[in-house]
Amino acid sequence: MSLLTTRRATAVRTLAGTILTAALLAPAATAVAATPAAHHTTAAVAAAREGSPVRTQKLADGSTAEIYQLGDLHYLAKIVSRGEVLGDLEANQRDAGLDANDMFIVLTMDGQVHSWLGGGHRGPGTFHLPGGWTAKVTKIGDLRYRAQILGNEGAVYGTLEANQHDAGLDANGVYIVLGVDGVISAHL
Repeated sequence: MSLLTTRRATAVRTLAGTILTAALLAPAATAVAATPAAHHTTAAVAAAREGSPVRTQKLADGSTAEIYQLGDLHYLAKIVSRGEVLGDLEANQRDAGLDANDMFIVLTMDGQVHSWLGGGHRGPGTFHLPGGWTAKVTKIGDLRYRAQILGNEGAVYGTLEANQHDAGLDANGVYIVLGVDGVISAHL
């Protein structure tokens, strides 16, 4: 097993209300996300807000993701419930993740959306994840947790860091989200 996520780019996600934002720290790469409840708009994101989605997809809680392609390996997913846009999740040359009150969402850099409910483990600690992965979650500060993603042999294949923002990735078909509260969840 290996994680091939050594790309570097900014992943910005924002959500209104009680849902937090997310960012990804891949092996040897750092990403910084938006501050909670702040909306960062680039020209591409602003254009997508007024354009039509390439597709829509139901999420695990019944809400909908409207997916927009902003460029090569650059997607935006608007999270919509009862006609109201709760926020967005942006993947720009890397995967993006979000813990939205126990509904976990990963938007991959190729525009795929995966969501599931529950299954979270509260760190710090070591947790077995689907697909043979193990996560070693450590607290490294206020609203800051790190998860080392370990393979069967105990080698570190990737690192997620939730630093005031959630983090997420696709680990060879296993979707993983780490929240700023130390909750980690994974799903096949």
